[in-house]
Amino acid sequence: MNTPFTRRTLAAAAALLPAAGLFTTASAETSGDSTFVRITRSKVLRIAVLPGEAPYFFKDIVTGGWSGAAIEMARSIAHVWDAKLEYVESTYGNSVLDLQSDKVDLAFALNPTPERALSIGFTHPLIVHPYGCLAKGGLAPKTWSDINRPELRVAFDIGSLHDTCAHRFTPKAQLLGFPNRDSATLALQSGRADVLIQAALLGLATIARNPSLGPYHLLTGPLVALPTSLGVRREADTRFVEVLNAWLDFNRGIGQIREWMLNGLEKLGVRPDDLSPEITF
Repeated sequence: MNTPFTRRTLAAAAALLPAAGLFTTASAETSGDSTFVRITRSKVLRIAVLPGEAPYFFKDIVTGGWSGAAIEMARSIAHVWDAKLEYVESTYGNSVLDLQSDKVDLAFALNPTPERALSIGFTHPLIVHPYGCLAKGGLAPKTWSDINRPELRVAFDIGSLHDTCAHRFTPKAQLLGFPNRDSATLALQSGRADVLIQAALLGLATIARNPSLGPYHLLTGPLVALPTSLGVRREADTRFVEVLNAWLDFNRGIGQIREWMLNGLEKLGVRPDDLSPEITF
């Protein structure tokens, strides 16, 4: 005999089912935890680490250990939560995707371009970075106009701010885009390019590894100086980025950011006297 579906029988049947509302709410809280909440609970800070990106990152090929300015900073940030670090190898471009996909909590040394800001959030500036170039022997440019010439081959890594500067300030030159900074550097080193656009710290790091490519030429007319920040995931809970901004302002104020950056540069053989006064930490 069929049992009629009365209010009482429906209530009894519902009592036998899982507490769907409670399960959904608990799942949402677990899967939707903000970065601040997750780090506070797990005591783990996940950071993107970039092989070969000195002075921020150095990887020991024997031990696999990491060092560099960004690692020292990350340790200090993790200490705020009494957390340990977890490293996720990445690249500058992929670290943005890693933030979006929740693989990392923090990415170092990213330029806050408007396009990137559509996808991720940024902290206060870590440093303010002037731009210039390395050039072939016999060429000593002082302004962007000096390299904005049809006979010159200007190299840059595609998708970077070097790319942006090359197209904006040297449109008359022969623009040569390369998939990464190493291949662009090799183009200058091998004579396939006459000029290599690089931010000041990266240019000094390149020269430290390849002294024959020096000196570094800081270009004016105009002086291009852009901030480098920490990248974070966009989320409604802003406490994580607020802590990071407080950490940045405090450590810049006491000179600690500068010390970490100088230590990283020293590992490359770059001395404090080699730095342009336009580079501010």
